[in-house]
Amino acid sequence: MKLRNICVAAVLSFSVIGCTLSSQNISLYDRLGGESGVDAIVYQLLVNISQDPRVFERFNGVDIEKFRAGFAQYICSVSGGGCEYQGDNMQQVHAGHDYTDTEFNAIVGNLIQAMEHEGVPTRTQNALLRRLAPSYKDVVYQ
Repeated sequence: MKLRNICVAAVLSFSVIGCTLSSQNISLYDRLGGESGVDAIVYQLLVNISQDPRVFERFNGVDIEKFRAGFAQYICSVSGGGCEYQGDNMQQVHAGHDYTDTEFNAIVGNLIQAMEHEGVPTRTQNALLRRLAPSYKDVVYQ
């Protein structure tokens, strides 16, 4: 009877280890929920921005649908979703706007709130933020 319990425990242990190892191979894009998850995050980001007095005026005159589609594609490309970002580079998009650190941080905060709203785990949020962080130098020129 004891040998049977040891065998069952060993099988369960290997199953858990196998599940853990296979979940590490899941792309960040998939951990964000794939296309529907990223679309929901970007939608919620726009809702958050529209309610944020620190930054909502920065979006006056912006083609929101173009922004939504472009940012979703950008997230897809940096998170391993197999997309190739087709928009203008970040430096071109943000040139001449004189964005401040405060505004940049507000947008990042709104993105974090959007991911939390969509139930994205903190570890996954941090992984996306790490991949987006290098674009800071192309957004804020100070």
